[in-house]
Amino acid sequence: MKDKPNEWVSVSDLMSGVMAVVMLLLVMSVLQKTWSDVRHKQEMEQGASAQRAKVAEMLSNIKASLNGTANEGLVMLDTNAQKITLRDGVFNRGSACIAGQANQAFATIEENVLKFLNEFSAGQVFIEGYTDNLPVLRPVTNFAAFCTVYDDNFTLSAARAREARKFIVGELPPAMARRVIVAGYGDSQPIPGVPPEDARQRRIEVRFVLPTR
Repeated sequence: MKDKPNEWVSVSDLMSGVMAVVMLLLVMSVLQKTWSDVRHKQEMEQGASAQRAKVAEMLSNIKASLNGTANEGLVMLDTNAQKITLRDGVFNRGSACIAGQANQAFATIEENVLKFLNEFSAGQVFIEGYTDNLPVLRPVTNFAAFCTVYDDNFTLSAARAREARKFIVGELPPAMARRVIVAGYGDSQPIPGVPPEDARQRRIEVRFVLPTR
């Protein structure tokens, strides 16, 4: 008598085949997502690199426009950090009043801040004030003469950043001007390798911050 075929063996083979197909589809899905993530990351990096290149070009244009002028020595660029440093001499000594000789530098920066904010709708500009570590010996209360009142380096640095912002913002629309932000750090963040009492510590930094996706 012949043995009957075992139907369960066929079902088992069928299920094994189905599982193999499912596993193959799962592996393909994972590989496709991984490849998609890699491509997305590459596109973002390329986009960020292109944005940084635009900012670097803008900073170079600022420097080029000031070369050979009285303001040339007031401005230092750092394309890696995407910032402009306005050196000691931008403000009158112990004052938040902008020195007359710095007007051209601020006007050039204002023009390029406008370009930056128009180019990058979510970009921001940070204007940050810093001082040396020499203490304020007595409060300054004559606002008319010093464009601020202050009794320590933090207040002075913030006032200088504020005055720089006023000049740089110029006639920007309010919505755009809100993306220009000030901060005063006093002598809390000295330049590494430079004595804390050195005049180079007295500075304003204008940082261009690109939007993050």
